[in-house]
Amino acid sequence: MASFKSWVKAYRLRTLPLALSVILTGSFLAMQDGVYNGWVIGFSLLTTLFLQVLSNLANDYGDSIKGTDNDDRVGPQRTVQSGEISRESMKKAIIVFASLSLLTGVALLYFSFGDNFKLSLLFLVLGLAAIWAAVKYTVGEKAYGYAGFGDLFVFIFFGLVGVAGSYFLNTHVVSADVFLPASAMGLFSAGVLNLNNMRDIDNDIRSGKHTLASRLGVAEAKKYHLILIFFGWILLLAWMMLQKDHPERLILLVALPLFLLDMYKVMKTKEKRDLDPFLRKLALKTLLVALLFGVSILL
Repeated sequence: MASFKSWVKAYRLRTLPLALSVILTGSFLAMQDGVYNGWVIGFSLLTTLFLQVLSNLANDYGDSIKGTDNDDRVGPQRTVQSGEISRESMKKAIIVFASLSLLTGVALLYFSFGDNFKLSLLFLVLGLAAIWAAVKYTVGEKAYGYAGFGDLFVFIFFGLVGVAGSYFLNTHVVSADVFLPASAMGLFSAGVLNLNNMRDIDNDIRSGKHTLASRLGVAEAKKYHLILIFFGWILLLAWMMLQKDHPERLILLVALPLFLLDMYKVMKTKEKRDLDPFLRKLALKTLLVALLFGVSILL
């Protein structure tokens, strides 16, 4: 049997702050409008964590099947490839977390919409799409992560769906203003994926995994990374300008120098393996932005 330590390793805990960030941002924006539900926020966070772990487990399994996880891989050794967890056990774990995501998602819909069947059905479809996206990133013959669409899906689900969706689950209202911070969080999340893909670019090319980074090459992928972070902050600045009656929103700027420093370091990094620490740093800084949203709104 796989050890507890091996399963914790497979869950990739350092990715979880990113999952929490999008839900917290959408929930804080709902609080700003004075309409929120504690049960909805709680189940949103729980469902998102289950989906993130599901994605990580499916990625571990899918990359091992395709041979992308091998001895030449630069990043942390994966549990299936190393033999710590068997493929059969990983398949069972994927089913468990897909089921947990579905169950908590249904509870979320109940606390949000009650007996509103149409809205519940709409978000159930979105939830099933999120489960599909979590698994199909690397699993299956037409895994979209192997065709260079990972960045797009991360932007959609860790940005638009995550932030705007959690806002709507609380308020039942669509607000155009929400899409600015939603898009910013999606761009930061895509930045985390791009760092991962830049780190693994050589092995991905050899293994036939055609990520956007492998298509661009390291030099252009670094420029692409700057664009993601730069435009993410442009969108946040635009949101803050729209909040001109609330100067306390400017507290978000506390995080900007930290982003700028890491952007500079990424551009100066020569060894691909040295990009690995910046994944965790960007995920934590994105969580910091989400928490600053809360501070600025709760002041």
